[in-house]
Amino acid sequence: MFSIQAIGMKQFAVGLLGVVVLMGGSADLALGAVELNDRQISNAVDDELIKDPAVSARAIDVSTAEGVVTLTGSVNNLLAKERAENIAATVKGVRAVVNRIDVSAPYRADKEIDEDIDDALRWDPVTESWELTASVDNGIVTLTGTVDSWQEAQLAATVAKGVRGVKGVANNIMVDYKTDRPNREIQEEVAATLRWDLYVDDGLIEVSVDNGHVALTGTVGSLAEKNRAYSKAWVAGVKSVDNSGLNVKGWARDARLRTGKYIARSDAEIKAAVNDALVYDPRVVSYKIDVESTGGYVTLRGTVDNLRAKRAAAQDARNVVGVWSINNKLKVRPGTPSDRRIEVNLKNALARDPSVERYQIDVSVVDGEVYLAGAVDSTFEKAVADNVAARQLGVEVVHNFLTVNNPNFTVQDPYTDEWYLYDYDWYVTTDRTTTKSDWEIEVDIKAELFWSPFVDSEEVTVSVDNAVVTLTGTVDTWAERQAATENAIEGGAVAVDNELAVIYGPNYYTP
Repeated sequence: MFSIQAIGMKQFAVGLLGVVVLMGGSADLALGAVELNDRQISNAVDDELIKDPAVSARAIDVSTAEGVVTLTGSVNNLLAKERAENIAATVKGVRAVVNRIDVSAPYRADKEIDEDIDDALRWDPVTESWELTASVDNGIVTLTGTVDSWQEAQLAATVAKGVRGVKGVANNIMVDYKTDRPNREIQEEVAATLRWDLYVDDGLIEVSVDNGHVALTGTVGSLAEKNRAYSKAWVAGVKSVDNSGLNVKGWARDARLRTGKYIARSDAEIKAAVNDALVYDPRVVSYKIDVESTGGYVTLRGTVDNLRAKRAAAQDARNVVGVWSINNKLKVRPGTPSDRRIEVNLKNALARDPSVERYQIDVSVVDGEVYLAGAVDSTFEKAVADNVAARQLGVEVVHNFLTVNNPNFTVQDPYTDEWYLYDYDWYVTTDRTTTKSDWEIEVDIKAELFWSPFVDSEEVTVSVDNAVVTLTGTVDTWAERQAATENAIEGGAVAVDNELAVIYGPNYYTP
C-alpha cells in the first residue's frame, strides 16, 4: 500500500518504536507512542493514489487537517472519483474524507448517456427485471424506481456510474421491504452481520435501532471499516443508517476491537453465516446455492446463469469469519442469449466502460465462453475487462488473453475492488523484477505494513535476501496473513516466503 524512496541509511522503525516516512527527499522520524501528524497522512494517501492505475493521481491534491483528508483535482470518470476516496479511507490515521474531486468526463450528449444506461440496466443479469428509470441532465443521472433492498439500489447506481460520460448519480430509487420488522430483530441481525464480517472489527461497536433507523456507535480501527460497517448494517427492514457515532482510532489495529470475534466456530454456524451473506448480495440471492462447511473449508454447489454470480458467491463466503478456503463448484448454465447476442452485449459494455473504452479489445464467444484479445496498459484494466465480460448474461467462462503493456503487479484490496484477483487464472505474482536494493525493499515493506489497516506491523518481522522476502511472526487471522504477502509484493519483493503463523486460522498455520 505504501512505498517510499529511501534516502540515507537510517534504521527503519515502526509501531511504538516509531515510523519513518520518506517522501520526495524528506524524512520524518517519530519515536515513542506515535500519533500520526497530518503531513504524514497526506504523504501516505498521496502515495497510495500515485500507485493506483485507475486514478490519475497527478491531477489530485491531498490535504489533511486533524485526520480529515480533503481530495481536490479532477478525474475523467465517476468511478475513479469514488475509488480515490475509498483508497484514502484505507490509510491509517484517516478519520474522514472530503471528496471535492471534479469529474471531467469527455463530453457526450445526454441522450447517448441515457441510452447507454438503459442498455446497461437491461442487459445486466441482476437489474434486467427491475422497473427503473434513468434521466440525464448535463451528465448528471437521476435514477428512480422501486427495488427490494438497499443493496439492489446501490448495485443499480454502480451500473449507471460505469457508463462513460456520467459525472454524477442521484440515486432516488426507493426500497420496499413489503413487511416491517421489530427493532429488536433488526438490531440482532445487524450485530450478527458485523460480527461475522471479516473486515469489520466489531468488538467496540454498539448497535441501536429506533423504528427501523439504525445507529452505530463506538470505535473502529479505520475509516474503511467505518464505511464497511455502514453498508453491512443495511439488513432487511432498515430505513436509514447513521454511523457518525463511530470514532476512528489513530491506530488501525487494537485487540479490544476484535474481542470475541475470532473464536472457534462450528460448521453449522459458518454455514448459516455464509447463507446470510448470500441473502444480501443481489448478484446471487435469486439462485439456490447449497453451502457446506467442513472445518471452515466451504464448498458451494448449485447453478447460476452468469460467471459474475459464481465469483460473487465465492467472495461473499470468503468474507465470513472462520472460512479458510472456498471450493467453488457452482455451475454456470448459460441463459437465453445466443453467442451472437452475448458478443454484441459485451462489445457494447466494453465500449461504454470508462476504464477500457479506449482500447481495441477483440471479442469472440463460443458456447457461452468468451475470448478476449488485444492489449491494455495495466493489470487493473485487464481485470476490469474480465469483470465486464463475467457480468454479461449467459457467460460461462472468460478466456482472457489480453496483454498488459505496463505490468504493475496489482494486488487485491477488499475495500476498493469488486473482484477477487485470485479468481482469475491469468493472474500471477511471479516473474517480477526490481531495481531496488534489499535495504530499500525492506524499508518499503515495513512502511507498507505500518500504513495498512489490515496488518499489525509489530507482529511481522521482515527479512530480504536478493529481493526474496521472508515474513515471520504471528498474526491474528488468515486475512491478515494474506494482506502481509500483498504488502510485501507492493514493497518490491520478487518472491515472498510467508512463514507467518495464524492464531485464528487453519490448523497447519496455527502456532
